Amino acid sequence: MHLAPKIDKYELVEELGHGGMATVYRAIDRRLGREVAVKVIHRHLRENQEVAARFVSEARAVAKLKHPNIVEVYDVSGSDEDENYLVVELVRGASLRELLREHRHLPAEIAAAIGIEVAAGLEHAHQHGVIHRDVKPENVLVEAPIPPPSAATEERTSFDSVLASVKITDFGIAKMLDQQGVTCTGQVLGSPAHMAPEQIEGGAVSARSDVFGLGVLLYEAMVGRLPFDGQNPAQVLRRVLDGAFAPADRCRPTVGAALSAIVGRALSHNAEDRFGSAWELAEALRAELGVVGFEDPRRELSAFLADPSGYRETYERQLVARLVELARKARAASRVPEAAALFNRALAFRPDDADLLGEVAGLARSRRMRRLAVRAVWFVSAASVLGAGAWLGLRALGSLNASHTGTRRTEAARVALAPKPNKPKLAARKPPASAQVARALAGASGPSRREPVTRARQSRGDKTQQAADAVKTAKVAVIITGATGGKLKIDGEPREWFGQEHALSPGPHTFEFIPPNDTCCVAPAPKTEIIQAQEAVQKVYGFIAFRDAVLRFVGQPGSALTCGELVAGTMPAGTDREVRMSKPQVRGICTVLPAATRGKPPVKIDVTLRPGETFTVTEP
Repeated sequence: MHLAPKIDKYELVEELGHGGMATVYRAIDRRLGREVAVKVIHRHLRENQEVAARFVSEARAVAKLKHPNIVEVYDVSGSDEDENYLVVELVRGASLRELLREHRHLPAEIAAAIGIEVAAGLEHAHQHGVIHRDVKPENVLVEAPIPPPSAATEERTSFDSVLASVKITDFGIAKMLDQQGVTCTGQVLGSPAHMAPEQIEGGAVSARSDVFGLGVLLYEAMVGRLPFDGQNPAQVLRRVLDGAFAPADRCRPTVGAALSAIVGRALSHNAEDRFGSAWELAEALRAELGVVGFEDPRRELSAFLADPSGYRETYERQLVARLVELARKARAASRVPEAAALFNRALAFRPDDADLLGEVAGLARSRRMRRLAVRAVWFVSAASVLGAGAWLGLRALGSLNASHTGTRRTEAARVALAPKPNKPKLAARKPPASAQVARALAGASGPSRREPVTRARQSRGDKTQQAADAVKTAKVAVIITGATGGKLKIDGEPREWFGQEHALSPGPHTFEFIPPNDTCCVAPAPKTEIIQAQEAVQKVYGFIAFRDAVLRFVGQPGSALTCGELVAGTMPAGTDREVRMSKPQVRGICTVLPAATRGKPPVKIDVTLRPGETFTVTEP
């Protein structure tokens, strides 16, 4: 363990972490007696003039930002000091990256609550001309709430002190919009998986670039993996530039369609298609949380951090109840696609709930009722469009039917309205609205008064029937990604999916994606899709996720294991590490580093990881 550097004004107490540019220490300000965080630049970077200038630029850029969601800058080293350092506010919490390591992914609404806080800080920075350029979980600090004081405590804290706080840090690669930055033209700065396409290509970077970075952060927090990933930085950069990613709710259905759409817009490849500002993104998240009953996002975040496991149980129960309530209202209002999306999300939490499955099945009946209602509304609308003249005609016809004279006049009206054989052009012309209603009423009075069916009407009827027959079924192609060898069920019936097109009736249908086995993969919840009445082939996507593999290291005390890109960091003896899998098998080489006291050289070992299985590396 290396010794902490000496700084006259600050006593460095302990190391908090380190990155590629600096090491961060908890320290005490000798003059003011307060605890601070001191970021000391690595010695080997001191001679690099650009890095040193960027370090000072961070202090100047962020020092003018005063916002509860941004880590405050207190001090910066002088040019005559031995060490280059930055002194900032000490946040007593963990980074969002550490939070994700512990929980893998967060409840979608909790991730959104963090996103709202981050967006507020970014908006303040953007208003002052500062673009962060590296929005990622490592640069977001989450401080758990302070327990409220007891009634016996005389000195009570403020309301904010009992709630969680979220702060953005590390504006080390921020670039001033007023051209005070020090980066070279076209230089790429940032983490590849979180960088906007225009940033990768060296184009103009704006507030919408940070919106993209926040979209990546939200996706990872909600889903548990990055939208753009790869085996190396080059692959990641290529996938960001391609702009192709699986929607969040497809990878993790509990996210829901609404939040997935918000994140998807933030991740738009073209900057102009994203939210115009971080504030707009925050407002969209806040509005959606309000719909499902999360009126105070910060308080929800505080409750989660105080008791994650207990919160999840309450969260799921309340959210499912709210989703079902909203889905029923949408169904009653004939908004079937919206109802299906809400029921889908509820089913993602409770895939075996018979009542929920029954609600989804009821959507088909709602769809049929909606069609009947549309037809009825059409007739009512037609009558309303006829106007006062048609109403007077109807009234006259109604009164005349009460007398012999009225009957003769009605028959005369029928004859007058009949097509004239010697005037085909007039016969083809659409009759006046009042005449249409008169004809309908005359025909409804009995079979003896029904108008003879002409060839023109028969032809029109045939075409209408052909059109109706054409939409009785629609072509649907199902595409399953993730684990290969999965099975498909549509409305409970097994179907072949690879290279097949399915003829389905318009309306809601339930799709189940069944993994090849329970060991390798996770079965997603059934999903309901509304099939449209159209000739084009519609696509339904399913995703079967691989289970994590487990890498276990058994060795002597003091030994460690490194596996390059296979596993980040080093593994001490006696530890396990979960490895996210995106394919049936991943091979790599790990190196066993014996304890220094044993005096043995490192040993390389071939490793093969498979989803759902544990691979044990034993020190020789």
